[in-house]
Order: sequence, then C-alpha cells, then structure tokens
Amino acid sequence: MNKNLRKAIIAGNWKMNKTRPEAKALLEAIKPLVANADGKIEVVACVPFTNLETALAVTEGSNVKIGAENVHFEKSGAFTGEISADMLTELGVEYVVIGHSERRQYFGETDETVNKRTLAALNAGLKPIVCVGELKWERVCGITEEVVGKQVKLDLYDVTAEQMKNVVIAYEPVWAIGTGLTATPDQAEEVCAFIRATLAKMFDQATADAVTIQYGGSMNAKNAAELLAKPNIDGGLIGGASLKAEDFNVIVQAAVNG
Repeated sequence: MNKNLRKAIIAGNWKMNKTRPEAKALLEAIKPLVANADGKIEVVACVPFTNLETALAVTEGSNVKIGAENVHFEKSGAFTGEISADMLTELGVEYVVIGHSERRQYFGETDETVNKRTLAALNAGLKPIVCVGELKWERVCGITEEVVGKQVKLDLYDVTAEQMKNVVIAYEPVWAIGTGLTATPDQAEEVCAFIRATLAKMFDQATADAVTIQYGGSMNAKNAAELLAKPNIDGGLIGGASLKAEDFNVIVQAAVNG
C-alpha cells in the first residue's frame, strides 16, 4: 500500500449470505472492532439488496460504509428484478461491486454491460468497485496481462480522469475465488502493478497513482498482511472472511498498520 498517494479500502463482499437479523448482528460486532480505522483506511460492507436498509441503519454514525453487490445500467423501466443506481443512492449507499466473476460466470455479465453499469453508477454518484481477473487456463497459457488489460480498457471505456477519482479496481484472479487458492503476494503485486501501468497509458500517471487497486482472491486473516505489504495492493475485496467479524477485523488491522 502507498497511503500517501491513495486511499486503502477493505471491503467485505457478503455475496448471497445473511438475513436481516444476521446482518444486524454481524455489523454490530464489526463496528467496535474497526472503529480505530477511522481516518486511516476505508471500511466497507457490500451486502445483499435485502440487507441494505438494515445495514445503513446499523452503521449510521460509524466509520463503516455500505455498498451494494450489483446495479443495473438503466435508470428505470421493464427490467424485472433489477435495481437502479438512483435507487441505491436514494437509500444512502456509497459503493457498488460491478463485474464480479460470479456475475460474469453465472449471470452473463460482459465487459460491455460492466462498462454500462460502471458509467451508470458514476453518473448517479456511486463509487464502483470494478472487478477484473483471469481464469486459471488463461494464467497457465501466459495471457494474464492480455486478459486483464482488455477488461480494464473495456470496463472503463468513456470514464473520464475526473471520474476515476471515484473508481476502485479489484483484481480477483478467478481461480482464487472461493477455491482456497491465493495468488502469491508477488503474483498479485505483478498484476496490480500492470493494472496501474495500464491506467497510466489510458489517462496519466497521476490519475493512475491515485486509484485504489484491491486484491480479492481469497484474502484472509492469515495472508492479508503479506499481500497488503506490496506497494500496488491498496486493500482487499473480501469474501468468506468478511462474514466473520474477528477475521474481517484482522484484515482491517493489517491495512491500518500497513
């Protein structure tokens, strides 16, 4: 991490977990543990749509920010089951995860729709956490940079340098999500540095240096400190470990102390 240049962000991605009472209990447990992070790093909980109001109420006045796990690209209309960016901002949501590999794998997300969702989120005042990452086969074939570079360029098409101030990128190698596998710190740093270099070519070095780039492939309480010690890893998008208050706090404290 380089906190002098950019914000460090630890964001929990709860996925399809927790009822409202369970969400309330988890956030009540997390709040006092991470209170010391206030002013040092950003702490975010990205929760299912049904938990948003509960989460916002529970975290009001605390340093825990709330995010959604998806957003549609249209403002309104005949899109049954979808949620618009305006609906999220009206609630008070600040962040939104876009293009997670599970959305791409199971629900047909493409770089084109990720781009549309990213622009819709930015135009509504949300801060998108845009997910990119390669499949195991793509890494084995030696095309990680080609795959990730293409995703970054397509997903951020038409995003301005000014808007990039509100964009977070999460590097999530697909082979390390929910598998127990984790990229080595050197592997994660290499790709995060490549993403930053790509942003510098797309915009300029100052813009690239200011973008928070998270690592999200099975970061946990045991490996967080080593991953966060790398200069281009500015936080984490945390899956399973975000569902346990103590584990999530270990990761937050690693970022606070890093």
